[in-house]
Amino acid sequence: SHMRNSQDQFVIAPGIKGMVMSVFTLPSYDIVFKIIKDKFDPPKEVTHEIVRSKYTLVSRHDRIGRMADTQEFANFSFPLSRFSNELMEELQKVAPSLLHIEGDRLIIKHLYTERRMTPLNLFLHKASAEDTRGVMEEYGNAIKQLAAANIFPGDMLLKNFGVTRHKRVVFYDYDEICPLTDCNFRRIPEPQNEEQEMSLRPWYTVAANDVFPEEFRLFFSGNPGARKAFEEMHGDIYDVKFWWALQEQIRNGKIVDVFPYRRRRRFDRNR
Repeated sequence: SHMRNSQDQFVIAPGIKGMVMSVFTLPSYDIVFKIIKDKFDPPKEVTHEIVRSKYTLVSRHDRIGRMADTQEFANFSFPLSRFSNELMEELQKVAPSLLHIEGDRLIIKHLYTERRMTPLNLFLHKASAEDTRGVMEEYGNAIKQLAAANIFPGDMLLKNFGVTRHKRVVFYDYDEICPLTDCNFRRIPEPQNEEQEMSLRPWYTVAANDVFPEEFRLFFSGNPGARKAFEEMHGDIYDVKFWWALQEQIRNGKIVDVFPYRRRRRFDRNR
């Protein structure tokens, strides 16, 4: 097995730490291990049962090549000596209820595995202009193809998408996923007075399933190059009418075309 033929230690996976899951990996092995934390960081309001149900939903849904394939395990046994001190401290802090030490083995009572990818936000830090444009096209395609399959990612932050070796963009953070038809897409209301205009918090009521596409621009804070490339190719994602039209097509039973290929690789019907 790989464990017998390697000496490296399990470490915390690169990227921004999740509010719901703790993720670790073996650098020499292209798999990540994900465990659900005992308590979730605010503002997350999901429960363990909800998180598990989301992963079950994904495992039974057509992933259309845009969601990471996840395997679920119970009582997974690891050699304790292969865990770095930093990782053990992290796991004991965030998920002690899932850990059980038996002699020289660490038993994790429940975990998921996925193929390791580079988080999209980290990929963009080092990407050339050409690669930035390529993955921004892919990011928009992933969102649109998921939506066409009646899946709304919920949290579309760049850190929740990964880039594969072939530079394909895949969604892998499922704790806020829901059917697209359950979402209530809205425009942000116009402020009626100066007090509303200057308010730091929304002055209008927001329900749990309300989604404001105009706010999706915020996902690119600090990366104007990525934002510009995305808006040139996928600016319609900011438009509430795009989402309404998609919902109507799904409710009417229309099969929405999804193109798994990039623009340059498609056959041009007009040729």
